[in-house]
Amino acid sequence: MVMKRVVTQFGMGTSIRSRNYTEAAARAIRDALWHNALNVADAFGFPREMMIINVEIGVQQPELVDSAALLKIFPYGQPAVSVVKGGLDIPRRDKDGWSVIANAAVMVSFDMELAHD
Repeated sequence: MVMKRVVTQFGMGTSIRSRNYTEAAARAIRDALWHNALNVADAFGFPREMMIINVEIGVQQPELVDSAALLKIFPYGQPAVSVVKGGLDIPRRDKDGWSVIANAAVMVSFDMELAHD
């Protein structure tokens, strides 16, 4: 397997009131994807299903993220999600609780050997 990363994109998402780490993570992924107008599979002449998509999410409470729900964001390709400690929990000034900030790195790669068989 000869993996070649062709795109790395970053995003940020929030859950301001509900403290929903999964929703903040989903928004961070969508933010990263919306910054990317490249049609990388087409640019390399590969089917979209061959895209290997690795996503790393950073939030303060990784155990509260539903990774399976995040996989549903991707309509094609081979996505994998890992959630690590990162992001921020910001105390709310006027009320109890906090706002959640999630960070996402979305990396798209291809197996160059497989793609040319």
